[in-house]
Amino acid sequence: MTAVRGTTPEGRYGRTEDQRADRKLKIVGSVLGVALLGMVGWMGFHYVGGQGISGEMIKFEVVSDTRADVHLEVRKDRDGHGYCVVRALSEDGSEVGRKEVRFDGAEKRIDELVTVVTRSRATAVEPMGCTADDGPTG
Repeated sequence: MTAVRGTTPEGRYGRTEDQRADRKLKIVGSVLGVALLGMVGWMGFHYVGGQGISGEMIKFEVVSDTRADVHLEVRKDRDGHGYCVVRALSEDGSEVGRKEVRFDGAEKRIDELVTVVTRSRATAVEPMGCTADDGPTG
């Protein structure tokens, strides 16, 4: 007496339905992953490229209990206008001073020493960001 097998030998008759479904899922996942990466890259490029002005704090020095000097490097379009905001922080992290600095000149790269007047001694200075606008009138 011989026993009858209920399944076919593996790999003999081509792919199974599960293997086909797995392959389709991998293809769909790869396409969606590439599309997501492309969208994130596009958004990042337009976010960074769309900024008309950007600033970076090179260094700062706490000069006294009522003053901190900040060296800013600002990059902008030659015809761009805007402002950057920096703030001074006390040891507990509270804000003790803030300064808004306008940049309306025709230069593309500006190095400027900014003095922030403080209510009490600052221990840190941080840039809050830069914003482009329509010109000297804001």
